[in-house]
Amino acid sequence: MSDQNNETLSDMAPAETLSSPDRPSEGQAVAPSPAEEMAARVAAAEAEAATLKDKLLRALAETENVRRRAEREREDTAKFAIRKFAGDLLNVADNLRRALDAVPADRVNDPGMKNLIGGIEATERELFAAFERAGIKPVAAQGAPFDPNLHEAMVEVPAPDATPGSVVQV
Repeated sequence: MSDQNNETLSDMAPAETLSSPDRPSEGQAVAPSPAEEMAARVAAAEAEAATLKDKLLRALAETENVRRRAEREREDTAKFAIRKFAGDLLNVADNLRRALDAVPADRVNDPGMKNLIGGIEATERELFAAFERAGIKPVAAQGAPFDPNLHEAMVEVPAPDATPGSVVQV
């Protein structure tokens, strides 16, 4: 074929392609079919549902974490409040015991001292009953090896009759 024929065919090819009734022209938008449109809407709805479900699960988890944290803080507050209060009252119990131990042996049978000693003993019993109701129990420590998880050391003293590291006074 000659150059003239090639030019004619190339000039015609684009015109024939554009004039096909099955294909839209370059400026026309392609309208999706109803099935394609529905599939796109379903996919968008599923994506949105997945996003909302993720947000819901995260919000529920955060709410549960906040609830647990508040519960733990409430328990800790109650536990430490009663611990401080009990610690303060232990000093009172110690002083009641010291008062009873300070009574001279020759004055124990004195009628006036008997009433005073009885009152101090009754107060001490009530205090220990209140401790027990609060779940505070005495720890038998005299002569036991010192355990920092159970005991609080005030001072370390040499005691020739006790084994080293043991509790010599409560």
